[in-house]
Amino acid sequence: MSIRVLESVTESYTRIMGVLNVTPDSFYTPSCIESNAELCIQAKAMVDAGAHILDIGGESSRPGAKPVLAQEEIDRVIPALESLRDKEYTISVDTYRAQTAEQSIATGASMINDITAFRGDDDMAGVVADTGVECVLMHMQGLPETMQDAPQYDDVIDEICSFFEERLEYATMAGINQDKIWLDPGFGFGKSVGHNLSILQHLYAFKRFGCRVLMGTSNKSTIGVVLDADVDDRMEGTAATVAVSICNGADAVRVHDVEAMAKVARMTDAALGRIHFD
Repeated sequence: MSIRVLESVTESYTRIMGVLNVTPDSFYTPSCIESNAELCIQAKAMVDAGAHILDIGGESSRPGAKPVLAQEEIDRVIPALESLRDKEYTISVDTYRAQTAEQSIATGASMINDITAFRGDDDMAGVVADTGVECVLMHMQGLPETMQDAPQYDDVIDEICSFFEERLEYATMAGINQDKIWLDPGFGFGKSVGHNLSILQHLYAFKRFGCRVLMGTSNKSTIGVVLDADVDDRMEGTAATVAVSICNGADAVRVHDVEAMAKVARMTDAALGRIHFD
């Protein structure tokens, strides 16, 4: 049996972003990496399993997390990047600090994943514009330390769209090309279970901006509530949210379990007609 990939949708294939946490306090303990040697092993395993992008984070953004000092984040992230520098990996750094971003880009990162959408540091947009890297602008109500206390929206989809409209104007005015910008609606960042499920159901609404859309549902608490499942028992729930995200317009999914979710993405892409079997 031969496999024929449709040329017209090759670039539409779902990208897999693998999570590499160089923090000691991620909500998903298996994703925490304790040494650069372990990082290299994990990174290679993710790429071999189908990851297109590796997302390295030096500060936890889990609900209730407190910020770390900028130098502590840098001291975690830069050695990690240096250990991967000779590899041909596409690396994103999860940071909202311009200083971390600038040093990360100089050390090989080609994407900045900013959970504050450039609200956390006035210099961040300039760093991204000057270096020409790609960036992710994420929606978040509040800050990680307090965002899940009591999130409220009149209409979560409309409010996220308004936020993206304002942030895109800010980013492009700063000199960032729109084709370098990804949008992330921030599943689990200042949202209730109902808000998160609404984002899944109406993800296509964020395609109106002409940017690629990233979704990060992996092992999050909404899955735990729906399935009454502990954080280490959310594989099936994550798979369901990944498949629904792709069906509703996600261009990339940010996941911990790359091997399993790359298979989910491939099967979903095939079901959507992006792979033909003759």
